[in-house]
Amino acid sequence: MLFSFQRALSCLVLGGALLLSLPAQAFCFNEAGARYKVDPLLLRSMATVESSLNPRAIGNNRDKKGRVTSRDFGLMQINDRHIPQLRALGIIQSEQDLLTNTCLNVQIGAWILAKHLKQCGVNWQCLGSYNAGFADNNGPRRMIYARKVYAMYMKLKGGAV
Repeated sequence: MLFSFQRALSCLVLGGALLLSLPAQAFCFNEAGARYKVDPLLLRSMATVESSLNPRAIGNNRDKKGRVTSRDFGLMQINDRHIPQLRALGIIQSEQDLLTNTCLNVQIGAWILAKHLKQCGVNWQCLGSYNAGFADNNGPRRMIYARKVYAMYMKLKGGAV
C-alpha cells in the first residue's frame, strides 16, 4: 500500500512556497484523501485535533513519570517511530522534513491512517488507533480521540455535534 513518494515529492516541490496557505492545505488534504481513499475532511479534522493545523507543531509524549517517550511532528503529528521506515524508503532525510513540507506530512498521515484502517477495519476504535495505537489497554484513549475527531468533523462540515 506504499504510494509513489517520488511523484508526491515532485508535485509538492512545485507548490512549496504555498504550502502554509489554506488553499494549499486544502489541496494537500484533497490529494492525500484521493490517493488513500479517505475523506479529505476527515484528514483535516484529524490534523485540527492533532496540531490545531500548525505545520510546525512538535508534540512530546510522556510516560507516567513525565519522561519523554516519543515525539510527534507537523500537521498530522507523525510519530517518530515512523522515521526509520520513512528514511529507509527515501521519503524523508530527517524529522525536519515533516515540519517543512506540509503536503508530505499530510500524505504520510493519510498513509498511516489507511494502513490502520486496512489492519482493523473502518470503525471508531480503528480511527482512534491513529493517535492511541493498538495496545489492548488503550481502548478508552482510542474512543476519546475518535470522539474529538468526529466533533471536529461535524464542526467543519457545518453540522451539529
